[in-house]
Amino acid sequence: MKSRAKNKGLITFILLLIVVGGFYLFYKEGSLPVNKEGKTPKLFVIRQGERLDQIATNLKDANLIRSKVVFFAIVKFLRIEKKIQAGDFRLYQAMSAEEIAKDLTHGTLDIWVTVVEGLRKEEIAEILTKGLNIPEAEFISKADEGYLFPDTYLIPREASADAVIKIMTDNFKRKVTPELENKFHSVGLTKQQAVILASIVERESKFAEDRQPVASVFLRRLQERMSLDSDVTIEYTLGYQPGLKTWWKPELSSDDLMINSPYNTRLRTGLPPAPISNPGLASLQAVAGADPNSPYLFFVADKRGHVHYARNLDEHNANIAKYLK
Repeated sequence: MKSRAKNKGLITFILLLIVVGGFYLFYKEGSLPVNKEGKTPKLFVIRQGERLDQIATNLKDANLIRSKVVFFAIVKFLRIEKKIQAGDFRLYQAMSAEEIAKDLTHGTLDIWVTVVEGLRKEEIAEILTKGLNIPEAEFISKADEGYLFPDTYLIPREASADAVIKIMTDNFKRKVTPELENKFHSVGLTKQQAVILASIVERESKFAEDRQPVASVFLRRLQERMSLDSDVTIEYTLGYQPGLKTWWKPELSSDDLMINSPYNTRLRTGLPPAPISNPGLASLQAVAGADPNSPYLFFVADKRGHVHYARNLDEHNANIAKYLK
């Protein structure tokens, strides 16, 4: 019985050695460079929010690592998963899996920057200065409001203000196609007028379903030569609110509504002279698809941001009483 137990223990030990040895060889092989002579750089991009397993898959697909499993194990063992950065990296096939893993934690060539819809250029300048060496004042002085297309960008670390503006405005030009411009013209607007109106629609519409109806109300009021009565244009005029630490004053006073400005669409008819924010594609498309024959001339947003429409002043006042008081 003892002999059998000893033999069983010996067999178990040998099997364990085989398993450990096999794993070691697998790990050793998988951590080696794909090609020791591979000195040609490859650009590898990690997108924001990309998971470790997807990064490993992408590295394997790019022929930069031998094994996804080994790469995954190396990252976990080194405890650097949360240190891996989004951005682009210059990697080589001559690098080991461990060298690649460590390289992904620092030294990105470019930086991911996200600009959401409806920001004014001063707000965009604040975002850019956090990750890029771009003076706010320089960016603001050179950028044109309305044409800094909201998107997620991969921007070179050393990019100048001019370079970033070109990246964003080139994106605007790609998105605003000739077909979209023709739709602007079909509702009686030039491209400039459409961008101005879209910049207002972007700030007035919290929910996607309200963009086109809101655009239709404004288009109808323009045709009727009525003032737009948009509070967001007045918010734009008022500018930065130090006490509230925001560029958009949430509640306007009676004095605010009487401010003398070409952007005060309560006192002046027609569009303001320039955009008040940088609209996204959905708001531009909403303007292009606006209904010039909309039955509605008024709207009011309730406390949750949902918009309610009215055909005349009596209905509008009733909506105000119902949803705001």
